[in-house]
Amino acid sequence: MARQNGITVEESLKMDCMKNSKLIAGSKGMSNIISNVNVMADPDIMSWVGGGEFLLTTGYSLNKVSTEEQVKLIMEAKKQGLAGLGVKIKPYLEAMPREVIGLADEIGFPIIEIDQEISLSDIMTPIVNEIFNKQSYLLKKIEKIYEQFMDAMLNRLDIVDITELTSVNIKNPVMLKLEFPNKIIEKFEDLDSKLKEDIKHNAEKFYQASDKNTERKIYETAEIINGKYIDRLIIPIIAKDSVYGHIMAWGVNSSLGGYEMSVLEIASTTIALEVLKAISVREVENRYKSEFIEDLISLDEKRKEKAIERLSFFNLKEDENYMAISIKLKMKDEENSIDMASIQQYVSKIYEQIERKLDNYKLKGIIGSKIEKIIILLSYADNEGEKEVLDFMSKVESLTLKYDELDIKIGVGRVYSGIESFNNSYVDSVKAINTGKILNENTVTQFDELGIYKILCQDHLEDELARFYETTLKVLDDYDKKKSTELVKTLEAYFESNGNLKKMSDNLFTHYNTILYRVQRIKEITNMDLEDSNDRLNLEVSLKIKKILGL
Repeated sequence: MARQNGITVEESLKMDCMKNSKLIAGSKGMSNIISNVNVMADPDIMSWVGGGEFLLTTGYSLNKVSTEEQVKLIMEAKKQGLAGLGVKIKPYLEAMPREVIGLADEIGFPIIEIDQEISLSDIMTPIVNEIFNKQSYLLKKIEKIYEQFMDAMLNRLDIVDITELTSVNIKNPVMLKLEFPNKIIEKFEDLDSKLKEDIKHNAEKFYQASDKNTERKIYETAEIINGKYIDRLIIPIIAKDSVYGHIMAWGVNSSLGGYEMSVLEIASTTIALEVLKAISVREVENRYKSEFIEDLISLDEKRKEKAIERLSFFNLKEDENYMAISIKLKMKDEENSIDMASIQQYVSKIYEQIERKLDNYKLKGIIGSKIEKIIILLSYADNEGEKEVLDFMSKVESLTLKYDELDIKIGVGRVYSGIESFNNSYVDSVKAINTGKILNENTVTQFDELGIYKILCQDHLEDELARFYETTLKVLDDYDKKKSTELVKTLEAYFESNGNLKKMSDNLFTHYNTILYRVQRIKEITNMDLEDSNDRLNLEVSLKIKKILGL
């Protein structure tokens, strides 16, 4: 499908200058748009032609080259987006080769046999004039369309009205799909239910190719829908240099050409402005929510008091239960640098999805965000909402799995009574993320499930933990590094096997006598006996401290 404004091949055949000419191949390309006419005296002309051109030639020119080269000419013409080929076959040729006709039919490239009694100039001039007139008419028409969309903006019509206006002007079905605000608007009037479903399915197939969703390019294709080739045009909605959705049109009632392209581009720009307005409003709301949460978790008592004064604005109560959930985002591939605008778009997408989940579960909560972080405040009364909160957390985890390119960690703080204690839950959630990264590969870590690590991850204990490690395990760690042994690994296996040396031997694929020797060496180097309950406890705790401190 050509993008230029002009006339279709079918329309050209209805002109007086073409009344004795006939289509001999490529009927599937009758809707191709002719935007210019060129004459081919030599098959090498393909380097100087452009998309949308209708190429005129004679059998004399084609008779100079072989059938194989003529086939290549048709393939190249199709590849470069030419509208079609007009050939004055006689008296130079009896007919076009069957191979050329067959290929043209297969790829939908129109070949028209020109009446031998008419000169090429008598065809070229009227068609060029008709194209000029059509383009002038379309320019005036597009100017009026532009005015309609401007009026729509001035009259504050919404996105639904703009989509309707688009469909009315191109006289074809239109779909608008936006990620933000989350909307799917379909204008499929006068279509039967089967065709509607087929078009919806066609749109879904486009979005299944995830790489296309964020590409800032226009897609012009011919789709097989309901057993027929139908033009499809997809234009991205771009705001703040990112793709927020697409407006799509299908040429069900008429082909999609340059005019329809212009209408959709105007619609795309108008919708992008509406998206920008929605983004601006959301940014103000998010900033206000984020400032509220920042004040709540601040160590400054005045800021916290200021936040508590605003509780009623967010429909929150001072004496309810509160929980914090922190979400941290970063790229999995550290070398894959990404601009801040793209990171912010990821945050915005996840933010909006979480907000919808909050509404779905009818939970009271506020979401705040920073550049690479999202903080969720959840509130519920005693013995109420716990199941909904668990279901909500499960949904939050599942939605993050869609972003394969991101490393997302979620930390869940404990439930505290009273808004003044929300900061404690927030600190828990941050520690859950930091500790979870050390202990496991899970996306979600709940502070309540950290066991003894709840104590070991306390910031104020870091110096004491380091000293404890130095007086217990460090000597064994240093020995391993100096002698290239694996005594620390053996000690870890000892606790994982609950002191069962036979099980250790199996797990480490090491002879039982070697395990006995290693355990004895651990005792000699650390001066601590694994048979002694106190020494055993100290060594096990020291191994956990080693993980926490990243030693």
